[in-house]
Amino acid sequence: MLSTEDNERLTRVGAGTPAGELLRRYWLPALLSSEVAEIDGAPVRVRLLGEDLIAFRDSDGKVGLVDAYCPHRRAPMFFGRNEECGLRCVYHGWKFDRNGDCTDMPSEPAGTPLQAKVKMKAYPTAEGGGLVWAYMGPRDKMPSPPDYEWMRAPDTHRYVSKTFEDCNYLQAMEGGLDTAHSSFAHNNKLGDNSELRNADTAPRIDVEHTDYGYYYTSTRRSRPDMNYMRIYHYVMPIQQMRGTVTSFNGSKNDMPHLDGHMWVPIDDHTCNVYNVIWAYDHDVPLSQDYLREWETFTGRGPGDLIPGTFKLKANKSNDYFIDRQVQKTQTFTGIPGVNTQDYALQEGMGSIVDRSKEFLGTSDKAIVAMRRMMLDATRVVERGESPRATDPAAYRNVRPYDNFIKPDEDWRKVFAPGLSARF
Repeated sequence: MLSTEDNERLTRVGAGTPAGELLRRYWLPALLSSEVAEIDGAPVRVRLLGEDLIAFRDSDGKVGLVDAYCPHRRAPMFFGRNEECGLRCVYHGWKFDRNGDCTDMPSEPAGTPLQAKVKMKAYPTAEGGGLVWAYMGPRDKMPSPPDYEWMRAPDTHRYVSKTFEDCNYLQAMEGGLDTAHSSFAHNNKLGDNSELRNADTAPRIDVEHTDYGYYYTSTRRSRPDMNYMRIYHYVMPIQQMRGTVTSFNGSKNDMPHLDGHMWVPIDDHTCNVYNVIWAYDHDVPLSQDYLREWETFTGRGPGDLIPGTFKLKANKSNDYFIDRQVQKTQTFTGIPGVNTQDYALQEGMGSIVDRSKEFLGTSDKAIVAMRRMMLDATRVVERGESPRATDPAAYRNVRPYDNFIKPDEDWRKVFAPGLSARF
C-alpha cells in the first residue's frame, strides 16, 4: 500500500508537482508521426502532462509543439494557418515558428518592438520510431533524444499504435508490469491447461535494479522438468518491455516478436498508451497478416476504435461488450480482446486508485519496486540531480526475452544471446 501523500506524489502530473517535474526530465511521446504527416498540414491538438498544446509540421518538415493559445488574446491556434515555416493565428494574423518566436505581426505598425518581446511557449521535439517525442523540462537538463532498440528497427519490422485510456497513467502502467493477472484476466481458454498461464497461476517473481530501472523474471512451471521464463524490463519512467518469442500454448511463434508499452499522462485522470511490437531479428519482418492477427488478439486495431479518435468502442459506457455466457463457458472475463480486458479493470478502478486501501502480495514485487523507484526519483529531481534512464546509454541495448528452461539451468547464461539488442 501507499500512503495518501505518496499516492498524490506519484499520480499528479501537472507542472510543479513531484511526478510532473520528474516526467518533464524525460523525452515523452507526444503523438504519432502519422498524425502530422503532411508538411504545412492541419494542426493537431495535443494534451500532455496537463498542458494544452498544438502540434504542426512546418515547411521544413520539422514538427513544432507550441501553446494551444495565441499569446496575443488567447485565441485557439488549432484554427491557425500552417504556412511558410510557421503557424499563423487567424484572429489577428500573428505568426509563430516552431520555436515559439513571433515572425510576423501584421495587425501592428511595421517595425514594432512588440514583435521581439512576444514569445509563445514551445517545446523541443524529436522524431523516431514512428513517434514525435517532446521534452518539457529545463533546457539545461535536456538529455539526448531517446534511442530504444525498437526505434532502430526498420519500418517493416516495427509497428506502433496508440490508444486512449480513461484513468491515471500509474494504474495503467502497473497493469503492464503485473504478470500474475494474465492467468486470470487474460485466460481466454477456460480449462485448457496446455495454456501456460492456466498451468501455473502463481509465477515466481524476482526484481533486479539497473541503471535504466529494473528487469524482473517471471518463472512458471510449464511441466515437471521445464520452466517458462519471461524477462521483463521497466525503463523509467513509463515504459515496459516483454518478450513474445514463445506462444502461450508452449510452442514457438512462427513470427516471434517483442513488445512494449508506454503510458503517457494526458493529465491526472487520463493517459495515452503507445503500443510497440518489433521483430525478433532482421530476417523476418512483420507481415500485414500477422499484424492484423495481433490487433484482433489485443482488441486495439483501427476497427476497434471510435472513428476519428484513439478511444476504444468497447468502453465504460457499454461495459466493454462483456458477454456473461462467454464468461461462464469460454473466457475468464467474458470481454473480447486482451487490451480491452485490461482497460475494463484499470478504468473500472476509478480515475485515480486510492492505494492506501490495498493489500499487496508476493506477485506484486515488480509494482512495489516501480513505486519505490519513482518515489525516490521525485526526490532526486527535487535535489536538482538527474534521475535514472535519462542517458540513452543506460537502455539502448536492452531487450526483453522469454523461453523455456530447465529448473537447474542458469537463465543468465542460457538466455544471454536473446537479451542483447539486434537492431
